[in-house]
Amino acid sequence: MDFQDYFPLWPKLNKSQQERIRASLFYREVKKGTILHDGALDCTGLFLIRDGQLRAYILSEEGREITLYRLFERDMCLLSASCIMHSIQFEVMIAAEKDTALWVIPADVYKAVMEESAAAANYTNELMASRFSDVMWLIEEIMWKSLDKRIADFLLEEAAIEGSNRLQMTHETIANHLGTRREVVTRMLRYFQEEGLVKLSRGVVELTDEKKLAERDP
Repeated sequence: MDFQDYFPLWPKLNKSQQERIRASLFYREVKKGTILHDGALDCTGLFLIRDGQLRAYILSEEGREITLYRLFERDMCLLSASCIMHSIQFEVMIAAEKDTALWVIPADVYKAVMEESAAAANYTNELMASRFSDVMWLIEEIMWKSLDKRIADFLLEEAAIEGSNRLQMTHETIANHLGTRREVVTRMLRYFQEEGLVKLSRGVVELTDEKKLAERDP
């Protein structure tokens, strides 16, 4: 399928706007681990994912990471073009969690279309609201849930994404998603293993009792 089959705004744009986007967008294929966007000063453009998976995260002053949200097939990433929104400046990093194919709409082209198209402006506002909701949900998770519950929920979410209870994932990766230290995650996973909830091996966490993981108290 082509770009227009993935871009929900396409039918609502006029021919001139469609041609401007078509003429300026470009296609990229990136490997897992590639940094696609590096903070507020990097205004790359809007990403539309054809297939693969991206991760949006922030870095603390100490270099600790925490995941804000993930992006999957057909998702649009707006914060990679945050310069088009003067009131929003986030130091967000965006990286490929898997090998990913995507289209990039240059920020200046999309901004021009958005300024003359009510449909594009509304679509952009809806994207902003959705991502803001994701971040608010994350804040609630950090404030009100214990770390062991957050780790359990993360493992269950990851198993659902991968379609497998055998997760090829290091303790460092889990720590980076949750904004904590690797040794804390390791200690908690060992406790889970003692409880019969997971089985640990090098670079692998296998969920052995998803029901009990899901039932952990907040």
